[in-house]
Amino acid sequence: MTKPRARDLDLPFPGEPGPWNAITDVPGVAVGFTTLTDPARRMRTGVTAILPRQERDWPRPVRAGQFTLNGNGEMTGTHWIEDAGYLAGPILITNTHGVGAAHQGATRWMIERYADYFGAEHAWAMPVVAETYDGVLNDINALHVTPDHAIAALDAAASGPVAEGSVGGGNGMIAYEFKGGTGTASRRARIGGAAYTVGALVQANHGIRPWLTILGKPVGRTMTEGRLLPREQGSIIVILATDAPLSALSLRHLARRAAIGIGRNGTPGGNSSGDIFLAFATADIGPMPQLDAPLLTRTELNGEVIDPLYLAAVEAVEEAVVNALVAGEDAPTVKPEGLVVRAIDCEALRRVFAG
Repeated sequence: MTKPRARDLDLPFPGEPGPWNAITDVPGVAVGFTTLTDPARRMRTGVTAILPRQERDWPRPVRAGQFTLNGNGEMTGTHWIEDAGYLAGPILITNTHGVGAAHQGATRWMIERYADYFGAEHAWAMPVVAETYDGVLNDINALHVTPDHAIAALDAAASGPVAEGSVGGGNGMIAYEFKGGTGTASRRARIGGAAYTVGALVQANHGIRPWLTILGKPVGRTMTEGRLLPREQGSIIVILATDAPLSALSLRHLARRAAIGIGRNGTPGGNSSGDIFLAFATADIGPMPQLDAPLLTRTELNGEVIDPLYLAAVEAVEEAVVNALVAGEDAPTVKPEGLVVRAIDCEALRRVFAG
């Protein structure tokens, strides 16, 4: 049975979502998963893959910006994004000890997918791989994630509706001491007569129960059963996509707004949390810059008019986190053994907003 999403529970989220209310509402963006669950092997983990563009044989870059609210985590490739303002390749999210395997798999996938490019040029692959820690629900030291799992997630990437909850890299994650994981949402915005979309995908593995706030209501203070943690010890990765033609600087500013989005759900950004955000724009900027003509001519939105996109990002991130919670399913812990991380009670959540 398909679980409801947050809006199906009559939670009154503001803003206008796209048709799938997902990051894939941004044209060209594709998402795929490899989900690994085997109780006999104490395995509950996986890989999430995001393709900003879907070209074959020759990669085309997308402008990008990155922001870190709290740095107890990893997102590879961000030094180059900070310097160059673009990325050319996929984005993967997995568990903390799976970063190396996912990076190797993504590199191999890029070499094979863009064979003409890597065969003709002195090309290099620098995929983005981010992580959150799933060692409560998964034997993380067993290194279950392999390069082939990353390749399978990339090969499965598609547009359309996006699965949520215990899928892909989100399979072993906990948020606000409920079962967390993968969540997504989108918003539409208009600027200067043109319509744009902002989509968010989160891997939610952060927060403690008393912090949890949904649309201004302190629901974590009333849903107190099944608490697990005395303090924050998780992380959240947020990926934002838009079809608006934003500069790298504006995308860095957009990525910052993810901090406000997660903050609406109550987290202050705990010291032990890796709260790491990336934003990219799919608007075409031409071929790889090092192969381009000496003079570049590009179109980008004036930074003075992009407040509607900031609001869209905040609202999409806020809803994506709640969608991850609502999609959760009970899961047994492996460290410590014998406990169960409970899914949030969707009917109890519906009742909070019924009055």
